[in-house]
Amino acid sequence: MTTATSGIGKLLVIDSNVLFAKRLSAALRDQGFEVTHSMDAAYALTMLEWDMPDAILCATNLREMGAFEIVPILHADQKTAQIPVIALGEDSENSLMAAFRAGCDDCVSRKLAPEGIAAHVRTFLRSREEGFQPTQMLESSQTSLEGNLSHLDLPGVIQMLQHSRQTGSLHINAGQTDGILIFDGGQLTHAEAGDLVGDDAVIQIVKYCNQVESGVYKFIHGYAPSTRTVMHSATELMLQALREIDEEQEQQPRDEGVLP
Repeated sequence: MTTATSGIGKLLVIDSNVLFAKRLSAALRDQGFEVTHSMDAAYALTMLEWDMPDAILCATNLREMGAFEIVPILHADQKTAQIPVIALGEDSENSLMAAFRAGCDDCVSRKLAPEGIAAHVRTFLRSREEGFQPTQMLESSQTSLEGNLSHLDLPGVIQMLQHSRQTGSLHINAGQTDGILIFDGGQLTHAEAGDLVGDDAVIQIVKYCNQVESGVYKFIHGYAPSTRTVMHSATELMLQALREIDEEQEQQPRDEGVLP
């Protein structure tokens, strides 16, 4: 039997499908977790007062209250605000994005076999505990979110990670730009792009990845370095980058000898 990572041992599973939840709970126990199951999210929240879990795995398709609805309730209470919530949803990129926007920490497809879900949960929780190790090449199995910048622009990705209070590293590659943005609880704290670090790196990344036809982003959960290099908010820096783009576009006709 695999042993769960230290400090992440007790899971609360919220799902109304009793047979599915039974199989999933068994698979999670095989991974070394202690598992409690509840069919109803509202009742499960009342259980937290005397049985606090280390993480919550909650279905998104519950009739009255699901994963997306419990997150703001948990975040409003200091005692439960740090409990990671993993949404148990459909198998699609839109589902993961919806989970991030709602404030969930991760999303796993319920279409996976219970053993696959259990392995995903363990890997996710282990990455939160052990931290992120920088790497130039990230496999899809390592990432929590990835996509093409032509489908969702970089400011949209940044705002989504801020709103969902993510901690981890966002790798961006588009053309000649290869950068990394570090988030700590949704706050952008560190950035690197070539020789640039901090605020200048953020502006560079946003400028050269804005509205690109091709480019990719990959986000991986993990430890955020204590050293802070980004001194302004992500919103301020994105606005600055967009202003510089506008100014450069206005200047270009002048340089070519054409009046704007």
